[in-house]
This record gives sequence, C-alpha cells and structure tokens, in this order.
Amino acid sequence: MSLIEIALISVGLAMDCFAVAVAGSVAYGRYNWGKILRMALCFGLFQGVMPMLGWLAGVSFSDAISSVDHWLAFGILGYIGGKMIYDGFSGKEEGEGAGKTPYGSVSMLLVLALATSIDALATGLIFVPMGNLIFTAAAIIFSGSFIFTILGCVIGVSFGKRFNFNVEFLGGGILVLMGVKILLEHLL
Repeated sequence: MSLIEIALISVGLAMDCFAVAVAGSVAYGRYNWGKILRMALCFGLFQGVMPMLGWLAGVSFSDAISSVDHWLAFGILGYIGGKMIYDGFSGKEEGEGAGKTPYGSVSMLLVLALATSIDALATGLIFVPMGNLIFTAAAIIFSGSFIFTILGCVIGVSFGKRFNFNVEFLGGGILVLMGVKILLEHLL
C-alpha cells in the first residue's frame, strides 16, 4: 500500500471528524483555539490509535466489531444529536446553557471521538498483512483527522457568525443524520 493510498484512507476517515467539528463549533461564536485544538487533538488521537488497535486485534475481532459498529455509532450520534435538538427546542434562557454545545466538555468530546473513530478500528485490519506499516498509517490518519477537525471548526465558527439561528438544532440534526448515514451504509 502506498503513502498516497494511506493518505486517501486518512481523508475518508477524517470526514466524520470534519462534520462533527463543523456542527460542534457553529455555536462558539468566536475562535476559541483552546477548544478547537482540544477537539482536533482528541479526534486525531482516537483516529490514529483505533487503526492500531484494529491491527492488533487481527482478523478474529473484525467479525465481532463489524456486526455492531454501525449500531454503536448510530446510537451514540443519535443520542447526542437528539439531546442537542431537544435542548435547541427547550427555549432555555440566556445563561442557562443557550448557545452552548456539549462539545466543550471533555467527557462529551471523548464520546464523540469514539463515535467518529469506530470505522478506523476496522480499517486497522487492512494493515494486518503489512506489518509495521500500521505505524506510518496511524501517523498519517492522525494528521489528516487533526487537520480536518481544525478546518471543520474554522468553517463552523465562520458559519455560526454569519447566520443567526438555532445552532444546537443544526448541530444535532447533522449528528443524527451522520448516525443514520453510518447505519444505512452498513445495512444496505
């Protein structure tokens, strides 16, 4: 497998991070580089480590994870997105959490990083016959996810500044749709 092929895999895996970053940063209202870098680092680390775990688990584990990975991602993204939609409709007053997203908390960030990196776990299995190439691949996948998460946050903040509407509803809707997309891809 060439480095270009690994880079393309990295871009494909980073698209979930990108979409979640756009949805999560739309409510920031300004560039909060601490939160942006924390999200990028968390997503990048999960995306980089999961292929190595998949590689370590080998072929025997692939059957177990591939039968439930789409349901797990759907459930996590559906729950988080549904909660954001509910919070958006609940009409909270300013100061009670309006305009905030759950992305700022470390625990929610870890859950989102896990949800977006489940596919990366299975991707690690393609590197089983290639030996130590997994370490190079993990570094490239980390880098791609890190960069695309920052790009998604920048786009999300810019989008949130230009349009004044219920951003929690939008972000929640995006997460629910991502969960449905993952589920449908695996079921169809």
